[in-house]
Amino acid sequence: MSESTVTLSDAAAKRIAAVVAAEQDKRALRVSVEGGGCSGFSYKFDLEGAPESDDLVITKDGATVVIDPVSLVYMTGSEIDFVDNLLGQSFQIKNPNAVASCGCGTSFSV
Repeated sequence: MSESTVTLSDAAAKRIAAVVAAEQDKRALRVSVEGGGCSGFSYKFDLEGAPESDDLVITKDGATVVIDPVSLVYMTGSEIDFVDNLLGQSFQIKNPNAVASCGCGTSFSV
């Protein structure tokens, strides 16, 4: 699997590096896709100590993101971004595979 299948924006890398640095024994942000949400699938974000042997590992500017192979099927070509605006702060996935998404921005369908 190539690192180019999912990318991190500069803002996401900066935020992930800061969040992980503040947590003892955590080294990476795990992004996964689960069934559910108002559009069929939803993204889940967890802090991890170490990647699994079959994870895609993405590194940028001191940030590490890990994605399991099943989730990667739904996320290929996506960009992970971090948005800080009047509505709040959040990680957002810009997923070209999603044919529909909900207003909350955390669920999608393919």
